[in-house]
Amino acid sequence: MILDSNFLIHLERERRRQEQGSASQFLLSNAGSALAITPTIAGEIACGNSMSDRKSWQKYIGFFTCLEITREVSWHYGEVFRHLKKSGQMIGQNDLWIAATALAHRRPVVTRNISEFARVPDLEVREF
Repeated sequence: MILDSNFLIHLERERRRQEQGSASQFLLSNAGSALAITPTIAGEIACGNSMSDRKSWQKYIGFFTCLEITREVSWHYGEVFRHLKKSGQMIGQNDLWIAATALAHRRPVVTRNISEFARVPDLEVREF
């Protein structure tokens, strides 16, 4: 599974508050699943104030496999871009890279941003 940045933000807030919310419960109910992020998600997390210290950021994202942006990912990016542009349902560029990575690596995206990711054909989207 690819954990979207909004999932990771919720998870970090839950950790700081020492509470078990929807992100923690999702992980518990999916124990044993392979958890991944993308370079785009790692960059989004680095933008946040709570991860402005590089060591904190590296420690936090180090728990997850970071999937590479490959030629296959780039091809999916182009396909999805053309489809969404033609249908007039374009999504944000970062979400487009995340979706392309998920399609290329055959992984679902775990997010609260269902409305954008649901526009991408053949993408499995899970809400937490």
